[in-house]
Amino acid sequence: MLIRDNPVLSRELLVTLRSSRSFALLFVYVAALGALVYFYWPAEDGGPRQVGPGVARRLFDIFFLGQFFLVAVLAPTFAAGSITGEKERKTYEMLLASPLRPGTILVGKLLSSLTYLVILILSSVPLMILCYLLGGLLLSEIARSYLVLILAAGTFGLLSVACSSYFGRTSSALVVSYLITLPLAVICVSMTRTEDPATRDFISIAILPPWCLATWTVLQILINRRLLHPPDVGSEGKDVVDEEEEMKYAIGVVIDRDLFPDKLFAPAKRTDLMPDGTNPVLDKELRSEIFSQGTLMLRVVIQVSMLLSIPLMAALLFLRSDKAPWYVAYVLTFNLLVGPVFSAGSVTQERERQTLSLLLTTLLTPGRIIFAKLVAALRVSTVLTFLLTEQLLLAYVMLPELRYRYWTLIVFLLIIATTCLATSTVGLMCSALARRTATAMVLTYMTLLVLFVLPLGVSWYLEGLTPQPFSPERLASLTVTSPFSAALGVPMHSYQTTGWNSQNIPVEPTLAIPIGGPYRLAFWMLFLLISPPTSALCFGVAYLAFRYRWWRASESG
Repeated sequence: MLIRDNPVLSRELLVTLRSSRSFALLFVYVAALGALVYFYWPAEDGGPRQVGPGVARRLFDIFFLGQFFLVAVLAPTFAAGSITGEKERKTYEMLLASPLRPGTILVGKLLSSLTYLVILILSSVPLMILCYLLGGLLLSEIARSYLVLILAAGTFGLLSVACSSYFGRTSSALVVSYLITLPLAVICVSMTRTEDPATRDFISIAILPPWCLATWTVLQILINRRLLHPPDVGSEGKDVVDEEEEMKYAIGVVIDRDLFPDKLFAPAKRTDLMPDGTNPVLDKELRSEIFSQGTLMLRVVIQVSMLLSIPLMAALLFLRSDKAPWYVAYVLTFNLLVGPVFSAGSVTQERERQTLSLLLTTLLTPGRIIFAKLVAALRVSTVLTFLLTEQLLLAYVMLPELRYRYWTLIVFLLIIATTCLATSTVGLMCSALARRTATAMVLTYMTLLVLFVLPLGVSWYLEGLTPQPFSPERLASLTVTSPFSAALGVPMHSYQTTGWNSQNIPVEPTLAIPIGGPYRLAFWMLFLLISPPTSALCFGVAYLAFRYRWWRASESG
């Protein structure tokens, strides 16, 4: 009954696997893996392509890390909307009122969310076997890698389904899922990528499976209890939560509109009339929009991010001051995850609440409406992101080696600010182009990954080609759209401590990209020059898409 005669699983699989997009995505994925294998073969001048154990090992590493990254990114995307989607479609009550048990619903939702992802993973088995035939690999290593991938998919999927059961919106469940799964993914990769084969096998076979099974059991109990005694039945998670009532039972962080820094992203509710000339859309978005589902998601985001920042602050700032760019990369990752939540639903949520037509027929111009949506989303995501820079400011004040290079702090803050602008404008653009918030959210994350993360992967891949066809400057120019590369490209110095003395260690000069003739521009400078026009282009596309809808509404009226 749990699998063979599960109506939830049957319906979800029929909808997912029969779509033409599923076959197209599978074809593109396998073709990309095949092209990776073909172009990675080193070629000698005038001779055939030669392969060896070193090439096979590097291909194996690329396949494993790439697929693990795929699991960590796509598992929440597929599973975080499994239950919140029912709430948004107003079918949650009918599902709970059916004769299906909570365990049957859970298994159906989980397997339907992860089946296609598992198919993508298993489609790479022939290419993995090809790497094995080249030599330098053991079958046990290949089996261990797929065991880790399956365990990761199940764990990340169950965590996402659990978040989906506790939140009313797919966007909230998705961002909390990413905040939980991505740190776990980093820990898992660091544990399974040790140099000793015996240690890798021991961790993959003796440690990870019991811990994953224990995690699955706990999550299954929590989700079944949530489905058996749902607190949000009758509203499908759509009712506005009373803030004062919620704060009586809030655990951990409590958001108070009258205190700093809460009032930066949550101004006090208006009790008087708006002055003349005030943008009503901006005033409404700033004062009430983020609390339409309560403060649970916002409090979880703040608590998880602050909790992770403490060990990272110690490891990357105070113990190794030259690792400050890596802490900035953590702040950028946080904004990459959180920024789209407040912007990707700016327009689509108006459509889902059936208020878009009313908004389009007001006296407000499309420019004022879309600008208000951007400012409201940008304000919340920027304030939440800059809350994590307190540790960075503290390190620059307390550590003399960082205080000596204070200008790098200004550069880091500028990189973070431009990234906040980019994530908000991309989310607004996708929200203006899509019809559903879930679609806009996924499209936003995919666009940001292509701009921020994919260039790093392509550069790392090209570095392994033999012979090397590109210079370091050319490889660096490929990652010009990535704030992570810009942050890591800021020149930092380090100190070697011997007893009570500190000794300067010279560092290699940062890469500079030629811009014509003898003139060369530092990499982070080029990013700061390119990022604002790119954000302006995204805002322009969002404005044109929204103006087109405004024109259609005025024509139909």
